[in-house]
Amino acid sequence: MFVMPRVTWRSLLLAGLLAHAVPGYSADPPVTAERLQAGNLAGDGNWLTYGGSYANWRYTPLAQINRDNVKRLQPAWMLQMGVQGQVAGSPIIADRTLYYTAAHNNLFAMDAVTGALKWHYEHQMPSDLRLCCGPANRGVAIAGDRVYMATLDAHLVALDRATGKVVWNIEMADHTLGFSATSAPLVVGERIIVGNGGGEYATRGFVAAYDLATGKEMWRRYTVPAKGEPNVESWAGDSWQGGGAPAWMTGAYDAPSKTLYWSTGNPAPLFNGDARKGDNLYSDSILALDVKTGAIRWHFQATPHDVWDYDATNGIVLIDTEVDGKKTRAVAQANRNGYVYLLDAATGKFLRGTQYIEKLNWSKGLTAEGRPIVDPAYIPTPEGLSKWVCPGPIGGNNGSTTYTYHPGRKLLFVPVIESCMSLAKEGSEMVPGNPSFGGSLGDSDATAKTAYGHLTAID
Repeated sequence: MFVMPRVTWRSLLLAGLLAHAVPGYSADPPVTAERLQAGNLAGDGNWLTYGGSYANWRYTPLAQINRDNVKRLQPAWMLQMGVQGQVAGSPIIADRTLYYTAAHNNLFAMDAVTGALKWHYEHQMPSDLRLCCGPANRGVAIAGDRVYMATLDAHLVALDRATGKVVWNIEMADHTLGFSATSAPLVVGERIIVGNGGGEYATRGFVAAYDLATGKEMWRRYTVPAKGEPNVESWAGDSWQGGGAPAWMTGAYDAPSKTLYWSTGNPAPLFNGDARKGDNLYSDSILALDVKTGAIRWHFQATPHDVWDYDATNGIVLIDTEVDGKKTRAVAQANRNGYVYLLDAATGKFLRGTQYIEKLNWSKGLTAEGRPIVDPAYIPTPEGLSKWVCPGPIGGNNGSTTYTYHPGRKLLFVPVIESCMSLAKEGSEMVPGNPSFGGSLGDSDATAKTAYGHLTAID
């Protein structure tokens, strides 16, 4: 088993080693819909989508590297990117070409065997970006003879796979209002699907589908309902206009039911929920969407009325399991709030939830419907919490640090963050283009050097 992790230069070296280990590389043929559907489970050494396959397992059946020979691995090549900023990308490997994004929307195409640079594209961005959390990019999508990248100024760009030349470049949203995009898009059929970033601003989150050939928008699903739409009453008054619920991680897709599964982030303002009383749908939720229309088939909200920044944007994994002796297609997620959830993929029904972190105090458990039982002692106040809330806003697992599912062992392997933090509530004026945190972070057990991490395997 090899897990495609968040990339560092060391894992780029490992990608080079894997390329040496996998036979049969040839001239790069088109990436067809059939190849995308098979994903990396075809066992040919390719990694064609962000999660390896539409089910987002991040698992490969390749067996050349094992516990006996792994100690013999040595560096094959290294390419210095020359770009400062976060390293959060997950590479695509198509035949013998590796596509990797660095910070500030730099995209590199490399020979996966030799490390030779084929081409480099840098997206030119405006000087007035509104970014909460750095200039990261999490990767690209590939289909046919093109590569697709979402950008920090909320554009979507199609590039020629062989040369890196721009085929089309469209604006998804106005970056001056705080919209951005950092996630790897997902190609399904003739559609390329991507969500927005910018939940710390007064932006209304969305997932949208665009035509692969032209970039024309095919549908857009807002993740915060507007006046007159279902569940807008979960926002007090007109507080839905404050927005939030960004969709900044890559979803999963189930072909038989033609269903997309996409996760959303925090409501806005972040730590102050006074003006937005209610559950604030569809923030901190998993959405099942019709791939043709974007219509919501069902939703499940992990953290209603979030005031801790517990984005539900962690990876979504599709698995087949047994529930009460019946084979069931299910959605699994290790949520930032400290619980791992299992939902019925067809209906969104809560099947089970388990605490997977050791430090958890904001909730006393889950109801039969999966709703957290909040301990009011850990709701932020203007004076600041007298105790650390656990987990802190970086969560038990953060969306940028994903996990893998092993279909043989039926285990979810999750890198866990055990970190707590103090929070304080503050006033917040919702002005488009301005951040709306509604609070601030205090000290933490990270500063006290008592935070730690571990790898957990979950049945």
